[in-house]
Amino acid sequence: MPTELYHQDGHSCLMFHDLCDVGGEAVQANQFLIVDDHTGAIIDPGGNLAYNDLFIGVTRHFPPNKLSAILASHADPDIVASLDRWTTSTQAKIYVSTLWERFLPHFCKPGKTEGRIIGIPDAGMRIRIGRHDIVALPAHFLHAEGNFQFYDPVSRILFSGDLGVSMLEGKKCATPVRALADVLPHMEAFHRRYMVSNKILRCWADMVETLKIDMIVPQHGAPLAGPAVQEFIDWARELQCGVDLFGPRNYVVPR
Repeated sequence: MPTELYHQDGHSCLMFHDLCDVGGEAVQANQFLIVDDHTGAIIDPGGNLAYNDLFIGVTRHFPPNKLSAILASHADPDIVASLDRWTTSTQAKIYVSTLWERFLPHFCKPGKTEGRIIGIPDAGMRIRIGRHDIVALPAHFLHAEGNFQFYDPVSRILFSGDLGVSMLEGKKCATPVRALADVLPHMEAFHRRYMVSNKILRCWADMVETLKIDMIVPQHGAPLAGPAVQEFIDWARELQCGVDLFGPRNYVVPR
């Protein structure tokens, strides 16, 4: 069952959080459906582990053949490896960083993405879904080179991709976390390795503090809501990570 993150005035956001439960073999991943005024979009539809159950789940809430957009934060397998099947079952356009436009076709049979991929420029863009725009926000190097987060101004949800991740089991991801301390032990190691540098995190924090955000919803783990939103932004702003922590000792020829 998906978790309803928002539903008001014909605009809804659903999170599917338990479709990749294969006994710990694969990382837990969230997939998202946004519906507005008889138009729909999927954010980070995932790989083939999620496809069947996600397609059935989406069908219960919205006709997949009416999806207008598939939004990919980046091009990792857990983000969009099921693309071949989505290009068959829908006519949706695929939005991804211009850096990954020519990589996504490798997930598909020849010709299936022709004319379907729309590259998001480095500066980001606005993507019309129904009556409103979803904003593709620059989030480069958090963690991919060409990376975007998706902000929904109606629900005030920031779909943050791999930033804000907590490594939890699917069944524990349905309930929003309101105190960062409750999940920090499950996110710190991930962020120190997968985020590239404190410089980039500070740039991100400065950007998102200009937005009204009620919830930060990552691609793995539980949503952050209420006080946890600002607590996470403050924590990320000060985090040393990635290249901040690496040096010559990490680049030694193995014996």
